Amino acid sequence: MNTFTICNKELNSYFRSPIAYGVMAFFALIAGYFFYVAVYFFMQMSIQSSMQGGGPMSVNDSVIRPILSNISVIGLFVIPMITMRLFAEEKRTGTFELLATSPIHDMEMILGKWLAALILYAAMLALSLVSMLALFAYGNPDWRPMVVGYLGLLLQAGCLLAIGTFISSCTKNQIVAGVASFSICLLLWVLDWMSSFQDSAVARVLSYMSVLQHFDSFSKGVLDSKDIIYYISAIFIGLFLTARSLEALRWRS
Repeated sequence: MNTFTICNKELNSYFRSPIAYGVMAFFALIAGYFFYVAVYFFMQMSIQSSMQGGGPMSVNDSVIRPILSNISVIGLFVIPMITMRLFAEEKRTGTFELLATSPIHDMEMILGKWLAALILYAAMLALSLVSMLALFAYGNPDWRPMVVGYLGLLLQAGCLLAIGTFISSCTKNQIVAGVASFSICLLLWVLDWMSSFQDSAVARVLSYMSVLQHFDSFSKGVLDSKDIIYYISAIFIGLFLTARSLEALRWRS
């Protein structure tokens, strides 16, 4: 019950400030641009293919999959904006002490804040889904890969949000929390590049740790248990480290 109380408080604080509206507007604008470019490119290539006597192009492969991948990239920039204030703002304003002395378990507090951030990101994904649904009015794409892709986006976001929550708990400066979260998320993103020019055991391990590699199957509409386990494990580790960080703060105070 306390978890949902904290979650509701966080959502209210998001939407009482321009943070949520600004981030959502940024997300919708960039996602809309990617949608327009993907559809325009698909139409041009379809016309060329029909003039050359080729078969029909796949909407899922040519439009939906690139858009999902691009939305994943947008999340890399948006997620640090969401998480940077979760604990850093509480510590800066002094309200964290009130939370720390209230009859709320640390994990309830952490889950409430993380869940609020995930709901906010899910609302942004819903904005992009409106554009995707327009494809069904003018075409006949397969809806199942789209559902799997959005599930992958949520799991990937949950993973990065958990990491951002931990980093926010380590500082009282929102800018530092945002920059550090972006740096770590970017590092987890580019680890996959190691496998493109190396085939050593270390390169394979680093590549497996990349959030990008595990989203690739989701973008293709494929549910793979190893990718689901990876994201859930990363979420658990991020929230566990946050709990240890708060525990250390209690001992120091």
